[in-house]
Amino acid sequence: MSHCWNNVLIKPTNTIRDALEIINNEALRVVLVVDHHEHLQGVVTDGDIRRGLLNNLALTAEITQVMNSNPMTADVNTPRDELIAIMKSNGILSLPLVDDENRVVGLETLHHLFEKTIHQNPVFLMAGGFGTRLRPLTDTCPKPMLKIGNKPILETVIRSFIKAGFVNFYISTHYMPEQIQQHFGDGSELGVNIHYVHEESPLGTGGALGLLPADLPAALPLIMMNGDVLTKVDFERLLEFHTESQADATMCVREYDYQIPYGVINGEGNKITSMVEKPIQRFFVNAGIYVVSPRVIQSVPENHHIDMPTLLEQHMVERDNILMFPIHEYWLDIGRMDDFNRAQTDIHTLGLD
Repeated sequence: MSHCWNNVLIKPTNTIRDALEIINNEALRVVLVVDHHEHLQGVVTDGDIRRGLLNNLALTAEITQVMNSNPMTADVNTPRDELIAIMKSNGILSLPLVDDENRVVGLETLHHLFEKTIHQNPVFLMAGGFGTRLRPLTDTCPKPMLKIGNKPILETVIRSFIKAGFVNFYISTHYMPEQIQQHFGDGSELGVNIHYVHEESPLGTGGALGLLPADLPAALPLIMMNGDVLTKVDFERLLEFHTESQADATMCVREYDYQIPYGVINGEGNKITSMVEKPIQRFFVNAGIYVVSPRVIQSVPENHHIDMPTLLEQHMVERDNILMFPIHEYWLDIGRMDDFNRAQTDIHTLGLD
């Protein structure tokens, strides 16, 4: 039984934001909705929350709007092997344990019962940018090698993937590549494999795919990410979503809210039909993290300049099989000095340093 299951209990009146804080702070990836007597009311996973965000629910909405109100449970006295069999046969990662009165008395998960899965999927990190907005820091150092805390940004990114079980890395370089290669070498000091592809001239955010070697695993999708992004995205869950959906590509997106600072007037002709004071508009924006299947990788010619949005639009026209994966976890694109300074503070509270 997981020892910290009490930390994931939440009341029906709590919000989606409250649930996100618990999921992001705890390792169990689930919250259990209970009443004041701890009778189970429902279960919420981060997948439930992502679907709610896609349906335009606000983070202030009550958690009951996204919870599974009829979750699978097990009696607290169920044998361990039987619990594992139930979870594996039903494709679930956690199982609330209840007593005869449906009170939550524990939580069983598969996460700590088996050894960490090793993923052979390649991880492709974009580290060739000039970092012009961070000058003069980048006059003598490529942006991914700037230190956040006591490690370069790129090392923090790589260690996050290693923690999730990824071992095969490719790094795209252009600006001051020797500093990156000297620091990481072949990856052996980190216990992984690191290979480099060099852009003689900048190829855009998608063009470097055409430089990858032909001997990549033929059937495995690749995770692609900008090397200057700090995030706590669950890479295993992202890969699982992409694979189960059989997508050609999956783009991570973040919700971006914009409040119009004026009252908005709607009308027909010269007649006012409605007035909304300072409405908030919500959009999904590109987070710079992708999963791409082999067909997308193979579609990029060598030394061909193309940005990822353009590449994905081409495949949308061909097969209409490009998906998005809303992320609610911490995410910071270190593009400006303000972002760099914020990252120096955030790194100590994220468990990434």
